[in-house]
Amino acid sequence: MCPPLACCWHAWLADLMAAETSQTLDRGLRVLEEVADSAEGLTITEIAGRMGIGRTVVYRLVVTLEQHALIRRGSDGRCRLGLGVLAMGRQLQPVVRDAAFPALRMLSDAVGCTAYLCLVDGGESVAALVAEPTRSDMHVTYRVGSRSPLEAAAAGRAILAARTAGTRPLDPPWVVASEDGAPGVFGLASPVTGVPGLEASVGVVSFRELEESEVGPRVSRAAGDIGRVLR
Repeated sequence: MCPPLACCWHAWLADLMAAETSQTLDRGLRVLEEVADSAEGLTITEIAGRMGIGRTVVYRLVVTLEQHALIRRGSDGRCRLGLGVLAMGRQLQPVVRDAAFPALRMLSDAVGCTAYLCLVDGGESVAALVAEPTRSDMHVTYRVGSRSPLEAAAAGRAILAARTAGTRPLDPPWVVASEDGAPGVFGLASPVTGVPGLEASVGVVSFRELEESEVGPRVSRAAGDIGRVLR
């Protein structure tokens, strides 16, 4: 007895769709998914083990994704998402901005300093969002897109501290810099944690020395709030 025509049609369509998919593209997307799901990043060997394919195949995929800035490999050999992923998601940037900016605005006005959200790009931190205090005679100007080495300022040092801590919470959950990228500038930053595939920090910069016991908890709370909206 022949199967119903509808069953034959669905089986044929499924075979056709499977034949027309790209195995290489599928594997590349799976690499991105595996890396995005790992807060600590993954080595090529770890990715190969998770996907059940050869290390050489994964290496070629990672190199290709690196060329498009979708993945970056750190000095520790671990793969993390690159800023190209954010560039591809330009349509989502207003959503992220609208979600994260209120917390930065509240932080900036509460402490009377410029507040920022920084992301990691290779060995540098990049300012993604900036909020300047609405009532201030003098404050530090922090340009969106500005970069600095991770070791140079509180923004990057907070991220490095989070890397060192791993799954352990920082105590205190912020980092202070007496010369935040420039003489006479003070900074304090807290890492954004719990967002798979994202390394970021929230911080403030000022021309005056910051009261750590007052400013630190505010920055830490803002980082926590932004982390929750970005998850």
